[in-house]
Amino acid sequence: MSPRTARRHAALLTALLAILWGLISAPPAATAAPQAAAGTFRNPLNTGPDPFLTTWNGNYYLTTTQGNSIRMWRSTSLGTLLDADPITVWTDTDTSRNRNIWAPEFYRFGNRWYLYYTADDGVDDHHRLYVLESDRDDPAGPYHFKSRLTPPNHAADFAIDPGILEHNGRLYLAYSGINQYQHNGLNIAPMSNPYTVSGDAVAINAAGGCPEVREGPEFLYRNGRTWMTYSTCDTGKPDYQVWMMSLPSGADPLVPGNWTQHSGPVFSRADDHGVYGPGHHAFFRSPDGKEDWIVYHAKTTSVNTYSNRTTRAQKITWNADGSPNLGRPLAMGATQDLPSGDPGAGTYWINDDGRSSGDGSVSYTGTWNSGTGCATQCFWSDDHWSDRAGNTATFSFTGTRIALLSVRDTGNGIAALSIDGGPEQRFDFYGAIRTGETLQYLSPRLPSGRHTLRVRVTGEHNAQSGASFVSVDRAEVYTR
Repeated sequence: MSPRTARRHAALLTALLAILWGLISAPPAATAAPQAAAGTFRNPLNTGPDPFLTTWNGNYYLTTTQGNSIRMWRSTSLGTLLDADPITVWTDTDTSRNRNIWAPEFYRFGNRWYLYYTADDGVDDHHRLYVLESDRDDPAGPYHFKSRLTPPNHAADFAIDPGILEHNGRLYLAYSGINQYQHNGLNIAPMSNPYTVSGDAVAINAAGGCPEVREGPEFLYRNGRTWMTYSTCDTGKPDYQVWMMSLPSGADPLVPGNWTQHSGPVFSRADDHGVYGPGHHAFFRSPDGKEDWIVYHAKTTSVNTYSNRTTRAQKITWNADGSPNLGRPLAMGATQDLPSGDPGAGTYWINDDGRSSGDGSVSYTGTWNSGTGCATQCFWSDDHWSDRAGNTATFSFTGTRIALLSVRDTGNGIAALSIDGGPEQRFDFYGAIRTGETLQYLSPRLPSGRHTLRVRVTGEHNAQSGASFVSVDRAEVYTR
């Protein structure tokens, strides 16, 4: 072998060894790429309306309107919020403000959390705005009462839906209340700190496709602009929807003319998905901060009603012109990827026809009706139903908890449910308005392992119902 050939072979050997060493010592590709979501989830996240959600310190925190208290749900995954146990973070003995507590939102300023909400004394027109302060750096509290939020020019006026605008290093209170445009119109007032309004509110003449309501203002910050989204039309209507305005980063938000109106709704009913009245929303970031998401309430019925408003979430994107693209509301049971950086929910579904995305199945005794007549109101557009006393549907699953969702209807009756052959509990599947994928039952927490949920038709119904049908549609199984 010539010296030149020997040198060539040596160089080749060195290169091969370098490549081999690189393969051995290099970190896995997954550590260099954005962290992928570890699984999927399906809505709803909660059975309440008016949601607000944020991620902090490895957890999701969610609030919804509960009426006479403020409750919060905490979970390490978006997909297990429905499975989370509620934490009551506030009740009040002051009778001037302990009724009809609506739309709580919470923000972190410094090392404290501030929880904003509206409440009254039992009279709707007495709704006013209030703020709590946390005792420590924890969104779940405990909290103490801090102050009432009162713009001087609306000190004795109806006000709801407080939200906080952060703009050019200053804080502003945005809310829905009386102004020259609506009884529920958009107003913005300056704040000197998170619990003090420092000047008069200004009215924003926001478009909305209907005359009566502008409420629930929320904010996104990106591409040199502040984006204010808000809900319009009465929340009971199927046409409740989201509209949008924007403000340049250096402009004064207290000058109404600085706000630019976006034409038309940016998030509205999707009849083909069975989604009506999507609105009263908030925005949150994925755990790794790489994705933007919307959390909102919507209904599965086109009837004008304040019931059946459930909390849902989906990812949003951004348009080429820098504006947010909220997309179209997804069907209630649509399977979505979890937010990026979410550690995983460990959930799966069982359909009424026996299909499952995990270790689950369903079997029936007696004769059940089945079909696809419920369309978008059902998971996979099908369900089973029966009014024959003694007929059963038994879900077999491996996990720690199971939720049963199905149609409520005017002809539904009473079901008897039992876990692992234990004592039965009676649940009324009747609904004054037909709604799909309604949460009928959430089991107690169970030891990890194999279990059964049996649904027995009793043949009974309440006085308002016209029949005794029990509907079976989707089961959601939790494994952690």
